Amino acid sequence: MTRSVLLLILLLGLTACASAPPVASIDNTNPIRDDLFPRYTLFMPETGSEIFDLSGQAIAFARGSQSPHYSDRANIKSLVSHIFDHSELGLLYRNNANTVASETFDNRAANCLSLSIMTYAMAKAAGLSPQFYQVEIPEYWTRRDGYNLLNGHINMRISPAKDMADLRFSEAYMDVDFDPQAIRNLFKREPVTRKQVVAMFYNNKGADALIANSYSKAYAYFRAAVQADPGLSQAWLNLGVLYRKNDAFDAAEASYRRALTLNDDNLTAWENLAILYQYTGREQESHEILARVENKRQDNPFYHFILGEEAMDSGNAFMALKHYQRAYRLDRTQHEVLFGLGKAYYELGDISQAERFLTRASEQVNNAQDKYRYLSKLSALQSAR
Repeated sequence: MTRSVLLLILLLGLTACASAPPVASIDNTNPIRDDLFPRYTLFMPETGSEIFDLSGQAIAFARGSQSPHYSDRANIKSLVSHIFDHSELGLLYRNNANTVASETFDNRAANCLSLSIMTYAMAKAAGLSPQFYQVEIPEYWTRRDGYNLLNGHINMRISPAKDMADLRFSEAYMDVDFDPQAIRNLFKREPVTRKQVVAMFYNNKGADALIANSYSKAYAYFRAAVQADPGLSQAWLNLGVLYRKNDAFDAAEASYRRALTLNDDNLTAWENLAILYQYTGREQESHEILARVENKRQDNPFYHFILGEEAMDSGNAFMALKHYQRAYRLDRTQHEVLFGLGKAYYELGDISQAERFLTRASEQVNNAQDKYRYLSKLSALQSAR
């Protein structure tokens, strides 16, 4: 079965260790191909400083949360409360908003990476010590403009300012997470550097440009990402997607294989390599890879959920329902799946079941934005009856 290209947009969700096709005959060709996008120099990615810089207003906002009369723990809590407090700032989570720290403060809306970048900068401005973490989540997709976007996750810990002369046997700290999905709290995480986060930001911006068919701009950002962090597997993968879309098949394969040398369990890289093989007439190799990838994903409810989203986008509500039902059998608690079932039943004319699953989705969700969205759709459905 040929599926649409899976584009990685944030962090790579690591998969469980299982047998995978070996990476044979790795192509050592440098996947950086400036000759394919000579206009990339017209686009200048933000510098690391520009990504983390704050306006004077934002700095004052951060420092205003601190008091010499507070304990370390109270000062950290005060900063985080100020950031989350809707009466103060009104921050909103938007998965497709990739902005530098100053823009995030002004716009009051961004995805978890950009919100974390802003919070890191504000913690620094407040004299605290922030640390980024990459959360090792299973594959989790969202759907945007015809692309399946494989999401990863980042969060952070804020601690008191480090003083080498101050030995502390216990330390106050606070973990900050902007992703509305509570499932993120169940998985391991690893610290990542500020430079690695800059590379992730470039990768996000490149993905935005690729979706918008601005290929030279996408290349400029993906190129910047792998230069900032050559170990960022998803940026090499996205370069491969960009190359394939521009019929540079050899460059695409080299880029996919570079991603796989960094992470042999990158199922998205394997899938895109299989899609490339379909384009280039290597059907048997493609079929073998896709079969193994699909087998590994069978127990992931979000795999079946995204197949349902694809089917809904193509107007096949009956097939979408089948995929959502499979996801639901694997996990009955995910609000996205419940909402998908509600959508499918509505399209199929079963209003009673649609109301049932929309209600359950609104009850299951933890964040106010999605709850409002589900309840609004439920209200509209009930008003139309």
